[in-house]
Amino acid sequence: MDPLAPCRVFRKLARNNTLANLRLHEAVARLQPGEFEEERISFFPSIRATLNHILVVDWFYVDALKGGTLGPNAWENKMPFPERQALLAAQADVDRRLLAFCDGLRPDDLTQTVNVHRGNRIQQDRCDDILSHLFQHQTHHRGQVHAMLAGTSVRPPQLDEFIVGDDAQARKNEMNALGWSENDLMR
Repeated sequence: MDPLAPCRVFRKLARNNTLANLRLHEAVARLQPGEFEEERISFFPSIRATLNHILVVDWFYVDALKGGTLGPNAWENKMPFPERQALLAAQADVDRRLLAFCDGLRPDDLTQTVNVHRGNRIQQDRCDDILSHLFQHQTHHRGQVHAMLAGTSVRPPQLDEFIVGDDAQARKNEMNALGWSENDLMR
């Protein structure tokens, strides 16, 4: 077995995550005035609140994965970016940091213990479990934003056309926006 195979899985998940966030945020950028912050029925009360939650949780876990101690300070401000463009830029930044982390993974890193600062305690989990949780968290809440978009002037975008070969044409715009080639998906 290829010893780097598990690392490649997380590298692809990080790329998929970056592509899906970009596509979703581009759709959100086309919302009519008021739709971004409009109260809706979902786990969080608006598209804005949900996207800010995704960002804050990304900050929390990416910091922990890199050995930081940010902990609950990550969500001290639950709405750090009330404006769409600033939120997109912040999400793109943390996506780049997560991608760089995953690109640097070596097989032994996946079994290393990550200390997750929870305020009054330190949660300890394996790196691969934290990454799996983080990518699932992203997918879960992006799906909620996708559903909320159905009640707006913007058609919800396809969020799963990023990794397999037949999706090359569908992901072309996002790949170009990121300056990625098809080979970048195969790392």
